[in-house]
Amino acid sequence: MLTTVLDTDHLRPADRAAAWGETANQTLMTTRIGFLEPDRIRARIQTMALGPVQLSVMSYTPLLSQRTPRLIRQSDPETYQLALTTAGRQGIEQARTCASLASGELLLYDSSRPFTAVAGPQHPGATGVLLQFPRRLLPLPDKTVAPLCGTTLDARAGLGRLLRQLLTGLADEHAGLTPLDGIRLGTTAIDLTAALLAHRADREPLLPAHSRQRALFARASAYIAGHLHDPDLTPGVIAEAHFISVRYLHRVFQQHGTTVGDVIRQQRLARCRRDLTDPAQHNVPIAAIAQRWGYPRPSDFTRAFRAAIGMTPRAYRAAVQGTDA
Repeated sequence: MLTTVLDTDHLRPADRAAAWGETANQTLMTTRIGFLEPDRIRARIQTMALGPVQLSVMSYTPLLSQRTPRLIRQSDPETYQLALTTAGRQGIEQARTCASLASGELLLYDSSRPFTAVAGPQHPGATGVLLQFPRRLLPLPDKTVAPLCGTTLDARAGLGRLLRQLLTGLADEHAGLTPLDGIRLGTTAIDLTAALLAHRADREPLLPAHSRQRALFARASAYIAGHLHDPDLTPGVIAEAHFISVRYLHRVFQQHGTTVGDVIRQQRLARCRRDLTDPAQHNVPIAAIAQRWGYPRPSDFTRAFRAAIGMTPRAYRAAVQGTDA
């Protein structure tokens, strides 16, 4: 789960800049940091290990961060950083490429190349999520990745949106993740990053088969989650949406220890259970909840729910809410 490494609110104002610089150097990489408004420094960093991948959630008042050739020679973790701005605005210049990130935008940069980054500069600064992982884990050659460092990556649709949702989901749901979940999701994040970069560079064939398959599994799973309301959601529909055969879709899900049908059923029932336990939806008919999540026939829903949960939807709602069935 996320651990707070530093929150400058707990320090004397005079100690905050130095504490943040030391913490950022140890937690991320060595940089030269200067706060643009020294009289009102506030900064916070939380981190979580996802196997060899690190997720950081950070917020700070306006600051300037520089990684110089000298600092790289002194210490280089040889990592890529995928930054997602969640509030405010941040800018970066790397390899003579400049980018400005607003809320919801992604950017990749490289610890082995000099950069200058700025948060703000207007009040209140910026908040973001940072995914940091060893360069060797990205299954793409440097000549493909290097031109994309310091450029904004589209996070509004497709792979970019899925990657953005994964990063924010990790930050929001960290408390419920096991170490094994973290390792698996860290690998998924790298695969999605690789797929997004390969798509941006028009180099999809460079991705190894296992990376393409893991990215496809994530994309298909997200598609399922977004179409649970459709009673006609089938493997054929999902395969067509991703321009693959039904047979290949089944094989990808089998390689992840599940089936397309099981994922659809489990996600639908999870949504139904959530709504049945929501006090705000106490007066919503069970049939309406079932139809909302892709069960147009109440008898089909009752049968599926009883098989999975061991009781009828009505009995489950009554048990959870402490009422008579």
